[in-house]
Amino acid sequence: MSSKNNWQMDLSEYIRQGEPSQKEKSEAWMTAIGLQDVDGLQTSPYLLDTAKNHIEGKISIDEAEKRLFSYYEERKERNQIEEKTREADIVSSRIARLLGEKSFNFSSVEWIGIHRRLFEGVLKEAGKIRDYNISKREWVLKGESVVYSSYTNIRETMEYDFNTEKQFSYNGLSMEEIIGHLSKFTCDIWQIHPFYEGNTQATAVFMIKYLNTLGFQ
Repeated sequence: MSSKNNWQMDLSEYIRQGEPSQKEKSEAWMTAIGLQDVDGLQTSPYLLDTAKNHIEGKISIDEAEKRLFSYYEERKERNQIEEKTREADIVSSRIARLLGEKSFNFSSVEWIGIHRRLFEGVLKEAGKIRDYNISKREWVLKGESVVYSSYTNIRETMEYDFNTEKQFSYNGLSMEEIIGHLSKFTCDIWQIHPFYEGNTQATAVFMIKYLNTLGFQ
């Protein structure tokens, strides 16, 4: 059985049989670890144990993050694969934290802040807008090349998309129309790709929190 199936089965158990607070925490951790999979990163068994302790109320999310930092501090001699696992573990704990917070402000500033909080101490450009153009093949799009917004227009494009969304009314729309509109908005801001790295995860966390404010769970 793959490690992916292991964490899914372990955490799903809390959703099926756990208390409401455990269900909410488990869903946050499953999303967090799943987003690492999307980026081709694997979390460690130690993270899964830490997540379980947090879900069961044995430790706080602060303690979970401290445990992870301490764990990797003791393993200073890391190869490239272990360094990627460290990134996946730490960012997972931060995603779980952010998804557990109810506060949210629909703005580009919030999006930038989410990126900074996710990657501070992991990426040197955490929370910074890129200052050069990028184009790369995205494996999430089956290897298709994507050309992102020109770095000279990033902030203007962000503000345009956010202002357009703020003015949009969902009144009277069918669920299919709502989902179609939200999907387009998500694609539009993702294709801006304002950050050097970590765009997909920051966008996903932002959109999940936005969807929660719209009543989606």
